[in-house]
Amino acid sequence: MPALNEEESIGKTISMIPLGKLNEMGYNTEILVVDGGSHDNTSGVATVLGARVINSPRGYGRQYLLGFKNSLGEILVTADSDCSYPMEEIPKLLNMLETENLDFIHTNRFAFMDHDSMMPLNRFGNKVLTLFANLLFNFSLKDSQSGMWVFRKKILDGITLTGNGMSLSQEIKIKAFRNFKAREVDSCYRKRVGKVKLRMFVDGCDNLFNLFKMRILG
Repeated sequence: MPALNEEESIGKTISMIPLGKLNEMGYNTEILVVDGGSHDNTSGVATVLGARVINSPRGYGRQYLLGFKNSLGEILVTADSDCSYPMEEIPKLLNMLETENLDFIHTNRFAFMDHDSMMPLNRFGNKVLTLFANLLFNFSLKDSQSGMWVFRKKILDGITLTGNGMSLSQEIKIKAFRNFKAREVDSCYRKRVGKVKLRMFVDGCDNLFNLFKMRILG
């Protein structure tokens, strides 16, 4: 989980992870929090609750890339640390990954999204980015920007990820769907706890630029 000044939400997010159920399923679970330079007690709260915390330069993509590098598991599950993603669905998604022999799963937040979880302009921006991703890469995704993924770590050996910011979210999906057995799964999305970190215009333009860059450069 990437985190930046999430003292208010990180504890609840960690507590939402169904560790008991995962243990029953035979998984040894590591909780890895990648702190992008928090000025509050995000790291302290996460550590007390059993997470391993590593420090990273600020940047959504940078944090994920460092987290991937330092993770110990063969299967990785990602989510934001603001209580917005349904951690209780992790067992179901893992079971789907295994039984369907998939390499990558990502969730479609719009299927069962709480009405107050995303501002209308953000929702519109997400839809525009998803539209361009589908047009440029001949996909039929419903949510190209979702931050909850379940995937086999070994796929990272077969792709190169370069996004330092929010564009990493769409980059990993595009490369996973192009190169591996991947699936989009309907899910939910809740109103985040704490301050929104997304820079709507800057991040949106950067994501759009990187879509065209990936299409041109491959």
